[in-house]
Amino acid sequence: MNAQPNQFIGCDKAFDEAGIVLFGAPYDSTTSFRPGTRFGPSAMRSESFGIETYSMLQDRDIAEDASVFDSGDLELPFGAPDRALEMIEERAAEILDAGKIPFLLGGEHLVTLGSVRAVAKRHPDLRIVHFDAHADLREDYLGVKLSHACVLRRCHDILGDGRIFQFGIRSGTRDERRFMLDGHVTTELFTDTTLPGVVDTIGPDAPVYLTVDMDVLDPAEFPGTGTQEAGGLSFTRLVADVRLICEKLNVVALDNVELSPALDHTGRSTALACKFLREELLAI
Repeated sequence: MNAQPNQFIGCDKAFDEAGIVLFGAPYDSTTSFRPGTRFGPSAMRSESFGIETYSMLQDRDIAEDASVFDSGDLELPFGAPDRALEMIEERAAEILDAGKIPFLLGGEHLVTLGSVRAVAKRHPDLRIVHFDAHADLREDYLGVKLSHACVLRRCHDILGDGRIFQFGIRSGTRDERRFMLDGHVTTELFTDTTLPGVVDTIGPDAPVYLTVDMDVLDPAEFPGTGTQEAGGLSFTRLVADVRLICEKLNVVALDNVELSPALDHTGRSTALACKFLREELLAI
């Protein structure tokens, strides 16, 4: 992996010295409503120079207090989810093999599956903490099993029962709700009040994959996403949740997905995504 000319602000460490490696998966071929998330990673890099490397909230600076290498975007084959997921898995595995934390930037939520495949092979007891407006637990979407609407169901196929913890969920089908109620996953609808208890249940030793679909945020704050759902979390609340997770749990990999920059002509969604990424990197 080589240094990129366009990097997220402050993420300019050499690969060998970095503890965290960013990589983009600009893919949205299974998007079921409004597309455009494939432009998310590049938009975040270019717009990141509108924020500071320093966080007043955490009194830390990415350039000085973190060690992050930005490896750029994968060149994924449009319309070929199987191969795209293989390429994502290969890149995540390469990062893990080097003893570093892979941080995936989407792209639609299906890209998470490639990274989870790589992480689960190295951590068979992996847990997933999932923030989203949508359950993503469908067995298939219009007969297709590799869809952003099915990504957590495919992750469940890998991990099994009791390993997935969802927050902020406020959209899904009756079958998805029954899947939750049957105890396959642990889901808090609409909000995140049970997070501290879940963190205590998981404990500090179990490996954790953190996946954040940015549409967990209320569209009043984050309109730049393909499937908006009213009644979401606030930016401040989500940052507090992520800081708790990074402080208390053993986060071994993570991702942020579903920013679609062109759907918010004001640019505020991309600016929010950049600030959120900065706070995550500093929390880790």
